[in-house]
Amino acid sequence: MPEQSESSRSTGLTGDDGLTGLTGLTDPVVSVARLAELLAAPAEERPVVLDVRWRLLGPPGVESYREGHVPGAVFVDVDTELAGTPGTAGRHPLPDPEDLQRVLRAAGVRTGAPVVAYDDADSSVAARAWWLLRWAGHEQVAVLDGGFAAWQAAGMPVTAEAPQPAEGDVTVRPGGMPVLDADEAAACAREGVLLDARAHERYTGEYEPVDPRGGHIPGARNAPFAAHVDAEGRWLSPESLRRHFADLGVPTAPDSARDSNTDRDTDRDTDRPDGTRGTHGSTATATATGTDAEGDAGPVAVGAYCGSGITASSVVLALHRAGLSRPAALYAGSWSNWSADPDRPAATGGEPG
Repeated sequence: MPEQSESSRSTGLTGDDGLTGLTGLTDPVVSVARLAELLAAPAEERPVVLDVRWRLLGPPGVESYREGHVPGAVFVDVDTELAGTPGTAGRHPLPDPEDLQRVLRAAGVRTGAPVVAYDDADSSVAARAWWLLRWAGHEQVAVLDGGFAAWQAAGMPVTAEAPQPAEGDVTVRPGGMPVLDADEAAACAREGVLLDARAHERYTGEYEPVDPRGGHIPGARNAPFAAHVDAEGRWLSPESLRRHFADLGVPTAPDSARDSNTDRDTDRDTDRPDGTRGTHGSTATATATGTDAEGDAGPVAVGAYCGSGITASSVVLALHRAGLSRPAALYAGSWSNWSADPDRPAATGGEPG
């Protein structure tokens, strides 16, 4: 568990050049003060704010939204709008690209314009929105540090009025983030580092509230999503996150070079029917110089999963913030997909297995 004393205090989406600097976004976390500044800009320059409050066992996040939200924020439902229809692919499979494009345009998302997402917990759900937008090819996206609680604690305005945003023009182009299927996740656990973002008791198999069986993918290492933030729900500093992931076998270097837009476009692989790309055998494989599952040093593949692909997005974001040079791959179906297949093994207990 990383130390909790070094939480992030991000000053904004970028440096001092305001909205024009968004094309150089590297830190996926934006402060309350910076978001307030951006929302005070002329209407055509303001970011789109997405309220994605959601809880695994309810109540629906829209109820909280109706009670009060950041002015101008549009509610987007994780279950029905940021995921496809539940089934064998998992509880929150990736949405159909055309459906996602309709949702984002209805929320006012514009090509190249900034988007800020927030929830009311630990930013893990906001991280799903961050990840999904980047997967869709929209890179100018961040999460609000501390979420709605931090916004309220700072005395910022809250409204119950739902906005009527102008239709956006964003085009969804899947492939902006690497995705794993079940076989690739198993290979990542064997040959690299696969991180399980669920709470420890779900990882061990002691408690499983929603999926067919308990346990974890053999070889996966437990990296609970709640470890990325402090007691106030604010993101840990990149330095603290680097130490945290180093303990899990994923060393990350400060100021690592990120993927360029050209690299991401070149690396797109749309062989899958849904337009996703895997990392197994792809030039887009997320790697770090660390220790693989056999204890050998060298480049290793890095992936993440959780119950259904929501909170694992927080691991991907945290690794990005910590300096991983390429995005970690997300097993979108996660445990809800893996555990539904009785032929796939499950490890129990506190060790990877």
